[in-house]
Amino acid sequence: MSWSTIKRSPKRRGTKSSQQPAATANENNIPHKLVEELPTDQLGENLDGTIDLLKNLLGKNADFFCRKFQMYGKFSAAIIYFSSIVDKSTINSGIMKPLMYVPVQTDLEKLTKTNVLDFILNEAMFHTEIKKESNIENIINALLRGETFIFIDGVNSGIQFAVKNIDKRSISQPETEQVILGPREGFIESLQTNIALLRNRLKTADFRVEIMEIGRVSKSTTAICYLEGIATDDLVKEVKDRLGKIDIDAILDVGYIEQFIEDNHMSPFPQIQSTERPDKTVGSILEGRVAILVDGSPFSLIAPVVFNQFYQTFEDYSSRFLMGSFVRLARMVALVFSLIFPSLYVSFISFNPELLPTEFAVAVAGGRSGVPFPAVVEVLMIEVAMEILREATVRLPKQVGGALSIVGVLVIGQAAVEAGIASPITVVVIAMTTIGSFATPAYDAAFALRMLRFPIVIMAGFFGLYGVVIGVIFIFNHMLSLKSFGVPYMSPVTPGNFQGLKDVIIRAPFWWMPKRPEMLHSQNSDRLGKMNGKSAKVQSNTLDPVMVGNEKWKEDKSSGISTRDNGHSSNNDPD
Repeated sequence: MSWSTIKRSPKRRGTKSSQQPAATANENNIPHKLVEELPTDQLGENLDGTIDLLKNLLGKNADFFCRKFQMYGKFSAAIIYFSSIVDKSTINSGIMKPLMYVPVQTDLEKLTKTNVLDFILNEAMFHTEIKKESNIENIINALLRGETFIFIDGVNSGIQFAVKNIDKRSISQPETEQVILGPREGFIESLQTNIALLRNRLKTADFRVEIMEIGRVSKSTTAICYLEGIATDDLVKEVKDRLGKIDIDAILDVGYIEQFIEDNHMSPFPQIQSTERPDKTVGSILEGRVAILVDGSPFSLIAPVVFNQFYQTFEDYSSRFLMGSFVRLARMVALVFSLIFPSLYVSFISFNPELLPTEFAVAVAGGRSGVPFPAVVEVLMIEVAMEILREATVRLPKQVGGALSIVGVLVIGQAAVEAGIASPITVVVIAMTTIGSFATPAYDAAFALRMLRFPIVIMAGFFGLYGVVIGVIFIFNHMLSLKSFGVPYMSPVTPGNFQGLKDVIIRAPFWWMPKRPEMLHSQNSDRLGKMNGKSAKVQSNTLDPVMVGNEKWKEDKSSGISTRDNGHSSNNDPD
C-alpha cells in the first residue's frame, strides 16, 4: 500500500528525512524533551555510543530490547526494538538469519564498513520495507511506532525494518449503524485495515491516501482519503490546513479532531459526520467529500456534510427506491416527533385544549386529575428520568442492560402512573418521543434533537403554541446559518437545487440522479453514464410467452427472437 506524504515546514531542529512515512501536523511541537537536549541530531559511528544513547532515552521501558551480535562473523552490530509491538517471528527469520549467515555468492573479504550498508539493503535482505536512517529523532519515532533497527559499528546510519505487529480485533458488523440490506463490515481500530477496507471498494488509481501525524505525545497517524479528480483541490487543501493547525498532546479518537476542525463549535448540530461503515464512507468519497481516519479509532469523519445526510442510511440506496423512500419518510416523521411532540403536548394541555377533540380532551383531563404538577413539569420530569435510564442502559453490561430497560419502561412507568406522579398519556407521549429519537440513524444528530427538546418544552410551558413556533423558527434560523467547510448546512433545500432535492425527502431512482451534489463543486459532476437511464428500463420482452416460440429462425439473427406465428407463415419457411 503506497501512502503519499504531506510535506510540512521543518521543525526547530533539522528536518525530517524525505523517506519518512509521515509528517507532523504542526511546526512547533516538541516530541521528546530528552531529544531536544541532545548536542546533535545525527547518529554517530560508535556502536556502544549509539546503544548507550538509546538506552538512556528508551531503556527504562520493560519492553525495550537490545541485543549485540556479530554480523557475518566480521562486524559488530546490535538490534533494537520494542518487543510488545513487533513481529518476533519476522525478526528471527527475516532479519537475524540473513545477517548472521553469509550468502553463498558473497565474497566476505570485499565487505567493509563503507559498503556493508549498501550490500545489506540491495543484496542480502529479503525484507521489502527497509531503508537507512541517521536522524536520532526519526529513529526514536520509528522505534515507538513499532519499527526495528540494526546498527553497525563504524556506520553512522541505522537500518530500519517495518515489522510492526499489534493485536487487533477482527472485522465485525457495525454496532451503531445496523442495516438489513447492505454489507456487514465495519471499521476497526487498525488504520491500515480501515484503509484496506476503503481501497477494496475503490479500485482506482485516483484514490488518494495522505498521512499526517497529530499529537505532540501520541503522534497519532491520521489519514486523509479522497478521490483525485472528483474532490476539489480547495477542499482537500482546507482539510489539510485545519488538521495542520491542531496542536495538542494526544489525539485518541476522531472525535478530538472533529472538535478542532468544525466551523461552529457552539452549535448542537454536528457539522462533520462520523460513521463506522466503510460503504457509507466510500459513498461519500464518490460524491466528492473527504474522509478522515485516525489510527486507534473505529470511526471515520466525513466532510463536508449537510443536514439531510444524518437521516439517510446506506440501506436507502441498496434497496429499491420505493422501499427506500417510504422508510426515509417514516424516519423523517420520527425525527419531527423526537423534536416537538412533547412540546406540542404541553402547549395543547396547558394553553390550547380547544384544539383537541372533545372526547380526547376529556380523557386526557381525567387521566391527569390526580397529578399535582403542571404539564410542563410533568413532561420534564419524565424526560429527565428517560435520559437517565437511557444513559444507564448504555453504560451497563449487555447482560444487565436489557433487563434494566424492561424494568425501567414497565415497572417504573407503571409505578409513576399509579403514584400520581405522571399521567398515562404523558408516559405514552414520552415513549413515542424516545422511539422517534432512536429511529434517527446518526447518533450525534439524534443527540442534538434530544438536547433541543428541553428548551422547546420550557417555551411551550410559558407561551403555548407560540413558544413552540418561536423555538422551531430559532432552530431553523440557526441551521440556515451553519456551514460545513463553506457548504450551507441546509443544502440542497436552501440554496435550492433541483437535482439535489431528488435525494432529500425521497430517494429517487439512480437514473434520475445522474449528477453529483452540486454544492460540492466536484471536478467531475457526472456519476451516471448517458445510456444507463435507458438501460434501466425494459428494452425487450425476450421471454414473453406470447413473443417467444419453440424455435429460433435464422432470419431473426439480430435478437434471436422468434416471430409471433412461430415462423410458420408463408414468408418465413424453415430451412
